[in-house]
Amino acid sequence: MAQLFNRKINVNGVEIFYREAGDRRKPAILLLHGFPTSSVMFKTLMTALSDDFYLVAPDYPGFGFSAFPSIDEFEYSFRNIAACMHAFTEAIGLERFTIFLNDYGCPIGLRICVEHPEKIERLIVMNGNAYEEGAGPQWDEMLDYWKHPTPEKKAKVYAFLSEEGTKAQYAAGLPDELLPRVAPETWMLDWQLMQRPGNLDMQYILNCDYLDNMLLFPIFQLYFRTFQPPALIIWGRYDPYFNVEEAHCYRRDIPDAEVHILDGSHMLLETHFDEVLPLMREFLK
Repeated sequence: MAQLFNRKINVNGVEIFYREAGDRRKPAILLLHGFPTSSVMFKTLMTALSDDFYLVAPDYPGFGFSAFPSIDEFEYSFRNIAACMHAFTEAIGLERFTIFLNDYGCPIGLRICVEHPEKIERLIVMNGNAYEEGAGPQWDEMLDYWKHPTPEKKAKVYAFLSEEGTKAQYAAGLPDELLPRVAPETWMLDWQLMQRPGNLDMQYILNCDYLDNMLLFPIFQLYFRTFQPPALIIWGRYDPYFNVEEAHCYRRDIPDAEVHILDGSHMLLETHFDEVLPLMREFLK
């Protein structure tokens, strides 16, 4: 059942777009995307795994093809998006599942894990931040702004919300010989959707809320220690956003976690799909 289905469902008054593949009777995988993209990042993976699994990939409110309610109608915080994604799983009848976490999807998904551990069968983390080691010196300017905001600092922080900043999510850190693996339509679609009126301001508000995720790191790590979910950690060696040293930190709290470092950057499904797929298949056995 390799056919991908594109669906919509109303979740607490917000229309959520999601992609679905595979047989509902088979083990489920919930795929949570990162910034600045959407469920489109999982299309190839969903097709490849749909023979053995039931896969679901939603777009968050304001991302991809989900509705973009105004900031007066919807609270753009990681806490609220996580609550929306949990409500989404209930709306489609997803009771137990492996959860795949990437970038923004990591703190969103880990909030679901903490609040509903009985639903989580396995954990797959791809460049997902849950330890301080991931936020290296490249975060200093942003952390300084969050704690001591000024208009001048805001202008620098806001600069990543641009066409060049969107492209960098895919290309930054990659060795030159790997750049041809990045399909231009990926970041161009992301940027086009981010240009909807008011979306950049929403993305800025959500980015400033990232500090709240960092305050929850001890809670996320307690979840790891308490429930010991089978875990697969995959990281790009050249990721400029989350230091590769963080990948090994997961073993502090989940000693049996599998950790694999690939010679890529932040978007490994785009550049190292042929390495990621067999790692996931073996883990999911």
